[in-house]
Amino acid sequence: MAHMVFDTRFKTEMEGLDEPPFDSDFGQKIFKNVSKKSWGEWVERQKMLLNEYRLQPWTREAQEFLVEQMNEFFFGEGGSLPKEFVAPTT
Repeated sequence: MAHMVFDTRFKTEMEGLDEPPFDSDFGQKIFKNVSKKSWGEWVERQKMLLNEYRLQPWTREAQEFLVEQMNEFFFGEGGSLPKEFVAPTT
């Protein structure tokens, strides 16, 4: 049976992640409150942030920034996009 969560972004019960994304309290919070769909949206947002800010993901500063952004994305106001960001047209 699928792991179901009440998703913090969509405010509805949805299928959750298969396992916590991190071995920490924050990873458990995500596991209990974030759906697979929301996680997929975060992965795309994270790629955009890495590219727009030219972050080096192995540095402590980039990791701390991404955790702050992730917390805001899931549990805050959703996070803001970089001022220079232009959404791609399809």
